[in-house]
Amino acid sequence: MCGICGFVNLGDREAPDPATLEAMKACIVHRGPDGEGSALLDSAALGMRRLAIIDVEGGDQPIYNETGELAIVFNGEVYNFPSLRPALEAKDHIFRTRTDTEVILHLYEDQGEGCLQALNGMFAFAIWDRRRQELFLARDRMGKKPLYYAVTPGSFVFASELKSLLAHPDIRPEIDFDALDQYLTYEYVPAPRTIFKGVHKLPAGHCLTLGTDGQVSVRCYWDIPASVPGRYDEEELLGRLDDLLRESVRLRLISDVPLGLFLSGGIDSSTVAYYMAQLNDGPVHSFSIGFEDPSFDESAHARTVAAYLGLDHHEEILDARQVWELLPQVADILDEPMADASVFPTYLLSKFTRQHVTVALGGDGGDELLMGYDTFQAHRLGQYLEVLPRPLLGVMRRVANLLPTSLDNMSFDFRAKRLLNGMTYPEEIRPLMWLSTFPPNKGPLLSPVALEQREEEDALAPTDDHLRRVSDRSIDDKVIYLYVKHYLQDDILVKVDRASMATSLEVRAPFLDVNVVEFLCSLPARYKLRGLTRKYLLRRLMRDRLPPGIADRPKKGFGIPLAKWFRSEMRELLLEMLDPQRLEREGIFNAAFVQRLVEDHLAGRHDYRKELWTLTVFQLWQQRWLTGTTPTPRMERCL
Repeated sequence: MCGICGFVNLGDREAPDPATLEAMKACIVHRGPDGEGSALLDSAALGMRRLAIIDVEGGDQPIYNETGELAIVFNGEVYNFPSLRPALEAKDHIFRTRTDTEVILHLYEDQGEGCLQALNGMFAFAIWDRRRQELFLARDRMGKKPLYYAVTPGSFVFASELKSLLAHPDIRPEIDFDALDQYLTYEYVPAPRTIFKGVHKLPAGHCLTLGTDGQVSVRCYWDIPASVPGRYDEEELLGRLDDLLRESVRLRLISDVPLGLFLSGGIDSSTVAYYMAQLNDGPVHSFSIGFEDPSFDESAHARTVAAYLGLDHHEEILDARQVWELLPQVADILDEPMADASVFPTYLLSKFTRQHVTVALGGDGGDELLMGYDTFQAHRLGQYLEVLPRPLLGVMRRVANLLPTSLDNMSFDFRAKRLLNGMTYPEEIRPLMWLSTFPPNKGPLLSPVALEQREEEDALAPTDDHLRRVSDRSIDDKVIYLYVKHYLQDDILVKVDRASMATSLEVRAPFLDVNVVEFLCSLPARYKLRGLTRKYLLRRLMRDRLPPGIADRPKKGFGIPLAKWFRSEMRELLLEMLDPQRLEREGIFNAAFVQRLVEDHLAGRHDYRKELWTLTVFQLWQQRWLTGTTPTPRMERCL
């Protein structure tokens, strides 16, 4: 596990500046505190920071092939590398390390871009080909590991995090107002955009080639498969899922350093815990955090699962003060605005876990692939509501909006308002929009200047692009596809990567194994959402393997009580970040509109936790990266 970065000088192809590469590497020390490496080759510079997991003593990067014509820097883990190595050795490839990094390099040497089809893991890597004078970048199928890039008149620059790109002198941070528009809707910036104009995310399942002529070619090498209609033997499906999850967890236990488990007490992490307890030779260390607010707390369920499975369990309780102390760091951790407030408990859990282990397994992916969120249940309810006359739906929506406001997590009024207000959207995008904050029309929110600087003028453009690719699929398949491509890849996985790597902790996700993903996606929706029962097949598999009631628990989520904290501990922060005079001076938001949101929330007339947090996070980010005092030299941006 590492952080990678680098650049290629275009135009006259002059030799790279080593000081620039060092500045970029300094920005991602947290991703790799155990070592670093550089390669200055022709017009290219490759850099990395290493978190040593496999071959701790001998796995330093960059790694070269036998002739020195190819060099690689790599971030992630390829779990099936031991099974790939013998065939390469049989073809006389010479190995100098025991790493998966070297397997990737020789596989690329042997198969070129086709090597990606053989890799099972989470990865982002860059290979410089000295003979062809080409750069090859690739990112794993599900987007577990990040990879950013930018093309300027004089250079091509790439890195694991945006802050590393900003250390290159050719990259100038400037807001992309289309990206801002999308952020205000989704609470994150969907790939391939970033919040900075001209800087891109390489999408999950894609690779990129920078040719000798400076042209960039981006290609998709894998996509989420469609379900296969038909009736299946349910017992055979249960056996297949059992085998795939067991093997996925087994592969993710390969490590030369201590590992453990994130345990929430929900069915996904408890499933991973079950297989770890069966497969691990020694005691399994599990980690969880709880909340003082009982409507957000799951710690008791985590303790129950740990005791039942015989885990060595560790727990901390989170309070508002700890979140408050973290607020100044959120912009540094995330690089670009992302309004998923669970980044705080995820960071604190990662920090707590890193005191004991270097690698942790988690349950990410189960909710998206098995239709486990409340919004999938609402999707089915929405289909039932479709039979009602439109005027009646309008009346129900107005009644729901009159319900008394509760500040509890996922309260009845919050769910009812979200469900009925979301019915105005097309069926396939409703579940995604139930998660959203501001509607696509930002006229009341954005200033005229900000509105004019958009080019697309449609925040739903990324969703429309995805839907065009799956236009022939069922509604349920489209819903799952959008959740994976949006919420999982650009929110959940980004949050976990940044929060964990900020503490130098590697997190592995067995549900995102390619074989598990392809199997689950191939199944018709009735094996995921049956009636209103979510994760149907997984619940059947695990019901008798976990403590009573755990497999059938409702989804709670990993949030924090923002609605309450905005009226108490975080009130001053809210008023400072969204001060009308400040907003008028910055010229991005309509200050009067935002002020009404603040006043209505503080007075208890409405629950605007999502809207206010989305705006507050952007303000914190903007203060850190655009309007604040930027230290010099550029390397100090990261220190």
